[in-house]
Formats: sequence, structure tokens, C-alpha cells
Amino acid sequence: MMKRKIKHNKKRNTAFLYETLVREIAKSVINKQPKRNDFIVSVIKEHFTLGTELAKDLELYKTLAETKSLDPYTAEKLIQESKQAYKKIDKKKLFIEQSRLISKINRNLSKNIFSNFVPNYKSLATISQIFNDSAPVKSKVLLEKELLKRLTFTEEESNNNKQVPITNLVYKTFIKKFNETYGGALLEEQKKFLQKYVASFDDHGIQLKIFLNEELGRLKKLVKESLDHEEIKTDSEMIEKTKKVLNIIEDFKNKPFNKEMLTHVLKIQTLAKEIQS
Repeated sequence: MMKRKIKHNKKRNTAFLYETLVREIAKSVINKQPKRNDFIVSVIKEHFTLGTELAKDLELYKTLAETKSLDPYTAEKLIQESKQAYKKIDKKKLFIEQSRLISKINRNLSKNIFSNFVPNYKSLATISQIFNDSAPVKSKVLLEKELLKRLTFTEEESNNNKQVPITNLVYKTFIKKFNETYGGALLEEQKKFLQKYVASFDDHGIQLKIFLNEELGRLKKLVKESLDHEEIKTDSEMIEKTKKVLNIIEDFKNKPFNKEMLTHVLKIQTLAKEIQS
């Protein structure tokens, strides 16, 4: 007997729509696009305002996606109460509100927004399928079991499962390895970047993302300005290399953070310092 596959439409996932717009704000900040930034903020305020079905739906997603360290009884209760609250949402109105938002994104921004990387997408898709009345019972039970594990996952378990202990030794090891590989002492901005990276194991990368958005914007501005420097604009090879660095920075916006990116950003920080000098 064939298994019935649950099809998930991320454009009809309210939390995904919200998260992808938030990430688009970060891009507009990096690219120095204040008008685009203001427009996206206005779209979020308009469509997710208190009282809308989108706002009610988003609140339920956030409740299940962001809550942690519960005891099993409370976690089970939270899932069941959230499912009951979801049933009270006017599905027709929700569909219309989603459609209007999707249409506004397509007309005024770009369809590419729906391809933005959303770190907790898998969790949001799981919640969507749990709320879906037409999903097979067996699939919903298994998905609820998976969600229950996340809700009861404690910080102690998280610490026990980390591959790298978050201590000063870890940070010092990063600095030592970087110095051995590339030579020279770390710049202040590089030290700060590494500190955020090491700390990201504790706060799920929130502070790292904030720092990285600002730092990539700063680096892009410095590298772009270097194209006007006499020694660069008169050298075709230097122009080509500089544009390549700009493309790398731009490409970072569409990728999840990894160690390869860590190394690239550290190198670009060194390059930016040389440009300033």
C-alpha cells in the first residue's frame, strides 16, 4: 500500500511568509536600501496587525516553534490547545489575507523572496502539517511526537549534545588556529566576529546573525569604495578581484552560515583593513 505524502505549500505557511520578509529586511539593510526596508516593514505591520487572521495564525506558530524546556505533560497540553485554537481561525479569511500578502510580495518585491533561507523552516513545516485537518492520522501522530521532543528539549540536553564545549578555550583555539594559518594577530573586528561565532552555540546564532548582517554591510561598503582608489581603478586585474570579493559578500546573504563562510569573512575583514590603511 502506497504511503500518502503530505504536500506542504510554504506560501500558505503564515510563519514562513513572516520569516522570509524579516530576512528580506536584513538584506535591504546590508544593501543600503532604506526605501525597500521601509516598504517591507510597512507590509509586515499592515498584514500582521493585531486582530487579523494572519496575526492569530502566526502567534500559534511562534508558540510551538519558540517554546522549549517544557515537561512532557505541559508540552502535550500546549500542542493540543494550539490545535484547538487553530480550529477557531477563520480559514477563508486566512486564505484571503495570505493571498493578498503573496500578491503584494510578487507585485512590489520579488518572487525570489520565497526562496529565502529560513533556518527553522523544517519546524514550521511540521507545525503546518499538524494543523492540517486533511493530513493522515498516522503522519500527524508521528509529527506531533517529533514536535513534543523539541518542546521538551532542555538546555542541559543541548549542552550535552554540543560537539564543541563553549568555553574560553574554544575561543582561544580559534584564534590560535587562525593565526597559525594566516599569520599575524587578529583584528578587533575579527575577535568580535569569532566571539559571536563561539557564543552562537548558546543562543541559536541570534547575536551572530545580527552582527553578520551589520558587518557584511560595512565590508561591502569599504570594498565597493576601493574601486575608486587610484591604484585599483587603473589595474584591470585588481578591479576583477575586487568585484569577485563583492560577489562573494553578496552571495553570503542567500546561504546558511558555515565554517567556510567564517574563514571568508575573516579574510575579507583583513582586506578591508588594508583598504582603510
